[in-house]
Amino acid sequence: MSMHLHHPSLSLNGRKKGKVKFRNAEEAQRARELDVSWKELKKKWDVDAEEKRRKRALAAEPLNYKLTTPAGRSTAHIPSLSTPGGSTAPVYKVYTGTKVKGIATMHKSNAVPVFSDEEAVEISRMRRG
Repeated sequence: MSMHLHHPSLSLNGRKKGKVKFRNAEEAQRARELDVSWKELKKKWDVDAEEKRRKRALAAEPLNYKLTTPAGRSTAHIPSLSTPGGSTAPVYKVYTGTKVKGIATMHKSNAVPVFSDEEAVEISRMRRG
């Protein structure tokens, strides 16, 4: 299903909601005080998530991108075969039967197969009348 039919909260581009606007200065001041008290409480109980994340990232071993040879193989990379000009003959579809006499146009460029002379006459009358 297309993304234009979904609610904006299901966005996959990682954007946050944006700047929070308050009704008045008192609510903004209260929100700032609550935020400061929350940070102090987290610091008191040593639950600073950003610091933990930073320490864990620095302690992790660096990624190793060296090309290794798989077990049982003598080379690390096998180049693919180059075939210039293509490898198969072109296929031409041609009707070789005798049942279809031709193709007629019925309504608004609608191609219809014609099997007999009577069908051709009927189709031509439908177009004109």
